[in-house]
Amino acid sequence: MFRQTLSILLGAFMALTALAAHADAALGAKYHPHAEKVINNVYAIVGPLGQRSAENDGLNANYGFIVTREGVILIDSGPSRLGAQKLEAAVRKVTEQPVRWVINTGSQDHRWLGNDYFAAQGAEVVAMQRTAATQAEDATQQMQGLERFLGARLAGTKPLPATKTLAGDHATLTLGGIKLELAYTDTHYPGDARVWLPKQRVMFSGDLVYVDRLLAVLPWSSVKNGQKAFKALAALKPMRIVPGHGRVCDLAQAQRETGDYYDFLAEKVGTAAREMEPMDATLDRYADVPAFRHLKNYSDLHRANMNRAFTQFESQ
Repeated sequence: MFRQTLSILLGAFMALTALAAHADAALGAKYHPHAEKVINNVYAIVGPLGQRSAENDGLNANYGFIVTREGVILIDSGPSRLGAQKLEAAVRKVTEQPVRWVINTGSQDHRWLGNDYFAAQGAEVVAMQRTAATQAEDATQQMQGLERFLGARLAGTKPLPATKTLAGDHATLTLGGIKLELAYTDTHYPGDARVWLPKQRVMFSGDLVYVDRLLAVLPWSSVKNGQKAFKALAALKPMRIVPGHGRVCDLAQAQRETGDYYDFLAEKVGTAAREMEPMDATLDRYADVPAFRHLKNYSDLHRANMNRAFTQFESQ
């Protein structure tokens, strides 16, 4: 119930920030995603760094796909039927192979509300159990939030939580000779997961990793989980990472712009909270951290991130 209430408040905030872009929805969004090769038959679809908007049809995240001899594995399906069609168009510029699987790394709207479009074409939609459960729980609020600024461009979108759910904290799947390993991160959003291709050494991190822009700590995010999950990711030594947001990167950039930031929140802000220092004094002391100042959205998110991190560690 707590997260549902906060979802409604967040939706209202999204609506206010999207009013200026509402006219773009009537004219038709201009953004068309495209695929870039990561390695061999593995591709990334890198979205814009800004917030969801009518102009980008809510596709402000990263997606990806793997072309196998038995069909395409798509990583996340977009925030709407139209968004799913745009992702499909990006795939079609690379291969005519059908999308056989859609794997959802998370439960935020732009990760899964295109599921129904691909399922209607015969794709199997796969996610970890907690991911699918959170999708079902938050579907109504997410649709209401998107409708406020996508309007008619949301037409035909039907929430479909993942239909094939995977038990446990880890799962292994294989299609067309491509092995995938899924594991929870439970970091940015409850039920978040990442997808690891061990042979290719490519990681689709979901919203665990942000580069080029500062990660967001939401009221239901977990800094502790983020720090732990990033260390587990780093231990796998991926050659390439498709982050939740930002350019395809190597581990070094992910460490600097996500791993180090989680360490900062846990070890600086978290320690101050556990030692019962005044919150305002802590936030003022770390108001400017040069190592992260270059990241997009830093000025908008950094203090709120620290506030939520302080509250999390204060209650432990």
